[in-house]
Amino acid sequence: QYTGLTKEEQIIFESITTHKSTNMFKSLAIITLAASANAFAPASFGVRTSTAVFFEYGEYDDKLWDNDAKKVVYAKWAPATARSTQNFNPFETFDGNSPDASGIYPGQNRYKDPQRGDVSYALMQVERAEIEERNANPKAGDVIGCEGCMNKKPQN
Repeated sequence: QYTGLTKEEQIIFESITTHKSTNMFKSLAIITLAASANAFAPASFGVRTSTAVFFEYGEYDDKLWDNDAKKVVYAKWAPATARSTQNFNPFETFDGNSPDASGIYPGQNRYKDPQRGDVSYALMQVERAEIEERNANPKAGDVIGCEGCMNKKPQN
């Protein structure tokens, strides 16, 4: 079958070609096996994958959320800038509720009950005077529907 080759050369040629094809088939079998291994791996159905999204809570999160803290947040509030956990009016009510230290209202995702300070009748009178002053002299741009407000229409 091998013309021009001696018997000895034919034996050597057959052993080389057989050896090469055997290695090629072994390599092909290993590659195929590795590629199909996922077909037999346990399914990841029902396994929770991380969907962590960075969420930044407010400056006073897990801290005392009293009138003094609210005044600090109010001083930094920019009504014309989009509302966020760092930019909100802490004195704005929504559906009759006050926000937590991150500007999130009860019933909304990520709401945390704030650490409230002690109150007394005398403190409430001081706060009432501050509220009247704030309402009489709102920040520039503080109108219903502004970017920094939760309320987009008048509350009843």
